[in-house]
Amino acid sequence: MTKFVRNSKKNKPWQDHYSQQAKKERYPARSVYKLEEIQKKHRPIKKGDKVLDLGCAPGSWLLYAAKLTGPKGRVIGVDLKPVSIQVSSHIKIITADVFALDTATLGKDFNVVLSDMAPATTGHKAVDAARSYNLCEAALKVAQNILLPGGSLVCKIFQGPDFSLLLDDVRAGFQRLKIFKPQSSRKASKEIYVIGLGFKK
Repeated sequence: MTKFVRNSKKNKPWQDHYSQQAKKERYPARSVYKLEEIQKKHRPIKKGDKVLDLGCAPGSWLLYAAKLTGPKGRVIGVDLKPVSIQVSSHIKIITADVFALDTATLGKDFNVVLSDMAPATTGHKAVDAARSYNLCEAALKVAQNILLPGGSLVCKIFQGPDFSLLLDDVRAGFQRLKIFKPQSSRKASKEIYVIGLGFKK
């Protein structure tokens, strides 16, 4: 009698070596490796920085950013969903909608704004891309209100018709514009990261 062995990778398509590595290193999600690649390439986060992480759930970017800033830094995460992970004393988590975020309560002394926000997908590429663009515009508006001169923005967007508009806006507000597709992004994903370096206050 022939025994059929199930292919675990096919049964769990989202389980890849990045997911396994994240579990091993005690990060809540594989997305941490996207930020790690961005950091190695462009160095937006420095020790002692104050960082705002928009769309921070489930918390991988929070933890990695806090590791980079060190205990003398400060990392604040914002998400619609409550984040339940244990965090160090220099991390603060706020449950809020980015579109209704009162930036005046945050201060105007941030060095970095991170946004890994993504819309609830509909399956319609044009709709999803438009919603992603709206989230990026919200992140950019927050960044313009709270970043110190020379600060950085890292923002995820689904590529679509509005992609060039976001590039123009970031290019206008920062000394340098970078576009980056991490190797750890899933091959089928339309996501790409827009990075602004050297904020022009």
